[in-house]
Amino acid sequence: MARGAALTPAINYLKKNKIPFNLHKYQVDIDLAENYGQAVADALSVEHHRLFKTLLVCLNGDDKNLAVCIVPVSSQLNLKKAAKAHNAKTAAMAKPEFAQRATGYVVGGISPFGQKNRLHCALDNSALALDSLFVSAGKRGIQVELSPNQLISTLNATCCELSSAA
Repeated sequence: MARGAALTPAINYLKKNKIPFNLHKYQVDIDLAENYGQAVADALSVEHHRLFKTLLVCLNGDDKNLAVCIVPVSSQLNLKKAAKAHNAKTAAMAKPEFAQRATGYVVGGISPFGQKNRLHCALDNSALALDSLFVSAGKRGIQVELSPNQLISTLNATCCELSSAA
């Protein structure tokens, strides 16, 4: 990592737990990007199916009952599948202010690691076909690359079908 680069809670978490990862920096203007996740993948020269977005859902209509879904930027989260993954009847996208408050991260930079409140996490099973995947490092402009198995074991994540083609 570059000298003087700010460590995020996600990076601190990975280092503290001795999880092997690679850090990647990028520049994308969130206001100009039509699809921010795909623009990040393009900026990193990474296939879209290898870069994953961390999304928060509220379960059973309760804004305070949140869970994490990690899906490729090339796909859309299927809310019925998200509810099933988290043993809920329904799931809806969490309001940005609730997502930010629960995780301690800003939308567009929410990492599954080092969140303020540890939430149940589900990873799209397409990750299992990859040697490595990319997720946010907890700040816009940086991503961490690690193996899907490291992500699953570190977060005790459920691995299941979560997405539909975009």
